[in-house]
Parts: sequence; C-alpha cells; structure tokens
Amino acid sequence: MIVSWNSTNACNMFCDHCYRESGTAAQGELNTAEAKAMIDEIAKAGFMIMIFSGGEPLLRPDILELVAHATARGLRAVFGTNGTLITPELAAKLKAAGARGMGISLDSLDAARHDSLRKYPGAWEGAVRGMENCRAAGLPFQIHTTVFDWNKDELAAITDFAVEHGAAAHHFFFLVPTGRGANIRDQSLDAQEYEDTIRRIMEKQKTVPIELKPTCAPQFTRIAREIGLDTRFTRGCLAGTTYCIVSPKGIVQPCAYLNRSAGNVRETPFSEIWRDSPILKELRTMKYRGGCGTCRYIKVCGGCRARAAVYHDGDYMHEEPWCLYRIQREKAGQAAIKEEEIAAPAGHPGTHPGGHPHAARADKKTAD
Repeated sequence: MIVSWNSTNACNMFCDHCYRESGTAAQGELNTAEAKAMIDEIAKAGFMIMIFSGGEPLLRPDILELVAHATARGLRAVFGTNGTLITPELAAKLKAAGARGMGISLDSLDAARHDSLRKYPGAWEGAVRGMENCRAAGLPFQIHTTVFDWNKDELAAITDFAVEHGAAAHHFFFLVPTGRGANIRDQSLDAQEYEDTIRRIMEKQKTVPIELKPTCAPQFTRIAREIGLDTRFTRGCLAGTTYCIVSPKGIVQPCAYLNRSAGNVRETPFSEIWRDSPILKELRTMKYRGGCGTCRYIKVCGGCRARAAVYHDGDYMHEEPWCLYRIQREKAGQAAIKEEEIAAPAGHPGTHPGGHPHAARADKKTAD
C-alpha cells in the first residue's frame, strides 16, 4: 500500500497544473513531532511505501529527519520533486537517511515548454542536473511527466531520454483538472487521444528496459491485457483501496485529485481513518454508477474516481468520462436497440436508450 504526504505547500515554482495550488507554505502545517506520529500510524496501518511530495518536499528543513524516521519504521521512502534543489550534497544525505528513490518531473524535452508550464526559468536544466546528481550519488530516480494535448507526441522521446540518463522508470500523470489545473482544462486529452496515448505507452513498454506506468489513466490495465503485455500492476485506480494522500495540514484524502476529506490525523489516528472512514469504505465497495458499474474490467481498472467527480458534479462513484471502451460499448448497445426498434412490429413500444448527460464531456472540446 502507498501513502503520499504533501509535506508542505511551499514550492519554488508555481506550476500551471498544480492540484495543491502550491507556492507558499500553508499556516498550520504538521510539525516534526506530528509528522513522526503520523508516520508511526502509517506503518501501523500496514503501508509499505511513503511518498514525500508537496509543494516541494525538499523545502522542509526537517525532511532528512523525517525520511530517516520513516525508514526506521520499515517504510520505503520515495519522493515526488521538481528536482532543482537536489545538489550533490543533498543527494548523498538523502541516500544516507534512507531515501530509496526520487521521482523528478520532466514534462517536455523542450526546455522552454517545461519552464513555461512551471513558471520557473531554468526549471528544465535544474531537473536534469538533479537527475545527474542522484545518479552520481547512487540514489535511484525516475522521471514523472504530466500528459497534455501539447506534449502527448513526445512521450516516447522522453522515455528514451529517461533510459539514456539512467532513470529506473518513467511514469505518466494524465491531467485531472483540479486546483490550478482547472484553469487549463482545455489542455486535457479527449477520449480518443486518451486511449491512443495509453496504448502507445503500453506498446513502448515492450521495447524499453525500464518501467512505464500511466497514472490517473486506469484503463492501462485493460489495454495491457489487450496487447498481451504482462505488468506487475493488477489494478488501475487505487484511490481509497491501496492508496491515499495526506495534506500539509493532516487531512487524509482518497487521492491527490479527489478533494474529499476522510479525516484529519490531528483528530483521529491515521490507522483508524484508513480503517473506518466512510468515504474510503464506499470506494472499496466498487459499486460504481453508469458504465463503470457494468464494465467487465471493473476490478482491474475501476475508472478514475477523481475524474468522475470532476465531470459528474462531485459524484466520485460515477463512470469514468474519458473511457473510450465504455463509450464504444454504449454506442454498440444503442445501435443494437435501434435495430430492435426497426424490427419491432407496428405499435410495439420498443426500448429507448437512456440519456447520458455527461457522455459529451468525454471530448474536451465539449466540456463546460
């Protein structure tokens, strides 16, 4: 199981797509003692991996102490970072404290594009330099790329870059328009682009020695099966089932993009929140509505619960709006119904398909 802790809201960047709307530290962030107590509870709940993210987690002055504490509790400490603060000295200290890997963001091979997205001159050069410093220190790293309509055609080239520079993996984060990301909603992929991009990533996996994993694109588990690709992943959306996040102030959420509180670690121990929270229990039922509820891939995919909430007025148990498999299945079903109506004798009432008020939202061009 995996927990991601937004250890601070402070960040040296102001990225267009930031779900946390990071920039300055938030008032009332967990202090060192509170963070250690939470880490103890995370280990108690049976979690294995702890992601230190942000904001920019390397801005926390106690970050090395907290990594060492997590390691001592048996957690695999890894990071989500923009990479620009990873000096040779810090890379060595992180490794010594027990850090097992650094996820470094790189959204384009065009430095100007990357820097523009992150509102930070030199962000691209700093990220690559951070990778080099990790490699020199023997600290594993992987590349994280957020997927937009403007960079989808260079993902394979970024993977090749990752291989050439010694990355252990390349993970792709498909945009969910929350936080500041809501302002660039039109840069999301539409249903066909979404499907095609995931398929290209899975086909690319057959040709490279590092792990490729789409995130917030749970259909990758279906597509991997369709093309005969074996992966270690058995489930697409993990929100609330084997994954959750904790905010800088201690609020537990099912995932980064699903802004629903499951409890606060300052009021209830994390292990109890994980066990008893109503929202987490509901997500574990997999009693989805719409197409996701009747899909044959319900257990291996599950649809993106956060995207369902964004496009269905907060209903996180509704169907995944971008799923081409669901859309094609619905079209096939509606076509069959029309054939039945044509064949029905005069006066037969026939069967009329129910409307899908959100179906058009699978195409970004028609999103409100």
